[in-house]
Amino acid sequence: MSVLEKISENLQIGNANGVLELIEKSIEEGLPTEDILNNGLIKGMSVVGRKFKDGEIFIPEVLIAARAMTKGIERLEPLLIKSGVEPRGKLLIGTVQDDLHDIGKNLVSIMFRGAGFQVVDLGVNITMDRFVEEAKKHTPDVIGLSALLTTTMVNMEGIVKALRENGNKSIIIIGGAPVTKEYAKLISADLYARNAVEGVDKVLGLLDL
Repeated sequence: MSVLEKISENLQIGNANGVLELIEKSIEEGLPTEDILNNGLIKGMSVVGRKFKDGEIFIPEVLIAARAMTKGIERLEPLLIKSGVEPRGKLLIGTVQDDLHDIGKNLVSIMFRGAGFQVVDLGVNITMDRFVEEAKKHTPDVIGLSALLTTTMVNMEGIVKALRENGNKSIIIIGGAPVTKEYAKLISADLYARNAVEGVDKVLGLLDL
């Protein structure tokens, strides 16, 4: 088994120390930083995503794997910048105004990081004006809106409208327990996803990555 396969396997079981040790070994062996990222960390997280989608593992296992991935990316980040490796895209994400739920949003952030995206996570209870302001500041490829309540889901419509009126051309994806494909179409969002893994798949398909 190659060192990159070992990184992938250790990430899948959430062994952060093992991931870091193997990354150091990869660096010492002179492996390209981009290979360590793509064929070690991202490959491992894609397996985690598939298993989560298929119901083989659950949120706690995903979060443990994500912690290991985060440690690995933190170690590689200076080397990636130095070698000029660009992220696959940028996601701006937040839970909409009056909604304090963050588990779904956090999973989406994790899966997009695991797919090689730079993620700007605004947190919860994010107003329409804040989404517009942060979108102008960060110029993301993708904007994610999350809501867990029917009463807060309605705030998505105003956010989508305000973003478009301010000239934003990002892909807008929405999700959360009460959200539906039909609602996404109604408010002119670009995509709807039932879960974090589906969200990544749909965005990658639309960006042709």
